[in-house]
Amino acid sequence: MAGNLLMSVSQNGRERAIFRSRKMYQSDEDSNKATIRDRVILESKFEIARNMLLYGEPVEKIIKHTYLKSQVCEI
Repeated sequence: MAGNLLMSVSQNGRERAIFRSRKMYQSDEDSNKATIRDRVILESKFEIARNMLLYGEPVEKIIKHTYLKSQVCEI
């Protein structure tokens, strides 16, 4: 049953195009969600770092606790 469906889809150019389009859309959505998540995390770390600076914490301690130095260098 599933094999027959796969064969019919793979033989129909329109169905293949629709399938590829859906896969690309899903991949783009996943990538966008990951990018947003990474930005939110980075912004949160910057907020923490700003607050630590306001309270007089040394930069070395801020880097140690937020891991910002390595992430900022990657950007």
